[in-house]
Amino acid sequence: MRTRRNVISVLFSTLLALPLAPAASAQKEAPAKVKVVATFSILGDFVRQVGGDRIDLTVLVGRNGDTHVYSPSPADARSLAEAKVIFVNGLRFEGWIDRLVEASGTSATVVEAAAKVKPLEMDDDHGHHDDDHNHHAHGGLDPHAWQDVANAKLYVAAIRDGLTAVDPAGREVYATNAEAYLAKLDALEAEVKAAVAAIPPARRKVITSHDAFGYFARAYGLTFVAPQGVSTDAEASARDVGRIIRQIKRDKIPAVFLENVTDPRLVERIARETGATIGGRLYSDALSDENGPAGTYIAMMEHNIKALSAALAR
Repeated sequence: MRTRRNVISVLFSTLLALPLAPAASAQKEAPAKVKVVATFSILGDFVRQVGGDRIDLTVLVGRNGDTHVYSPSPADARSLAEAKVIFVNGLRFEGWIDRLVEASGTSATVVEAAAKVKPLEMDDDHGHHDDDHNHHAHGGLDPHAWQDVANAKLYVAAIRDGLTAVDPAGREVYATNAEAYLAKLDALEAEVKAAVAAIPPARRKVITSHDAFGYFARAYGLTFVAPQGVSTDAEASARDVGRIIRQIKRDKIPAVFLENVTDPRLVERIARETGATIGGRLYSDALSDENGPAGTYIAMMEHNIKALSAALAR
C-alpha cells in the first residue's frame, strides 16, 4: 500500500521529468531596443523625444560639453560599432566624427539632422572674419542651426525618418512622438517671437563670447556680436576684442552674455572695460545638467529668451 509520502514523491519525480514551459513574461518579451548614437546633448534631446522607449540612446558629448573641442574615446568608437543609426548635426559641427566613424568600423546608418537646413554663410557680419582657422574649420558655414526653432523642426523630421528607416516596426510610434513634439516646438516658436517683439528695436543688440547665435539673429531680428568666432577652439585676438569694445561704446550695446561652453573671462573683461551689463548665461551648444535651467532643448530656448528679455527690454 502506497503511503502518502510515496505518492508525493512519485508526483514530484513526474513533474521534474516534464519539459519546463516558458514563463508568460518570457513568451511576450519586449523587442530589443534600437541602439542609437547622437553626437551632442541638444541633438540627443531631439532623438530622445522622437525615439522614446523604443531606443537605447548614447550621447557622445554630454551636458555642458563643448563639441568643438571634443576628443573621442575608445568607448565612443565601441558605441558607434554597436549602433544601428548615428545622428550627427552636420554642417561640419563635429570635426572629428568622420574619423571616428571610420575608426569604429561601424555599419550603422549615419543621418545628418541638419541636411534640409538652409545654411548660414559665415561672413564679415558675424564678428569672426579675422579668424581663418575658425572659418575653414566649418567650411564657411555656421553649424548652429538649432538656434532657429524652424530648423529644430527639420531636425525632428530627419530623426523621425532616420529611425523609421532602421526600425520600420516603430513607424507609428516615431510618427506620433514627432507630431506631439512638433506641436510643442510650434508653441515655443510663438513664445520666442512674442518675447523679441516686446524688446525695443534699438536695444536688440547683444554681445556673446562665441558666435553661436547667427540663426537666432536671422530668424528673430536680434544682432549678435562675438569677439570669438563660430568655434570655441580658437582664442579671440586682441584686435577683435578691441573692435568689440569700440562697437559696444559706439552703438551703446546694453548687455553682454556668458555661455556655458566658454571661458567667462573674455566677456567679463569686455563688460568691465565698457560698462555693459553682464546679462546672465546663455546656452548655445550644449544643454545644462538635467536639473539645470536648460535641461532640454525647449527649456534651453525658453531660458535664453527670458535672459535676453530681462537684460534688453528695460
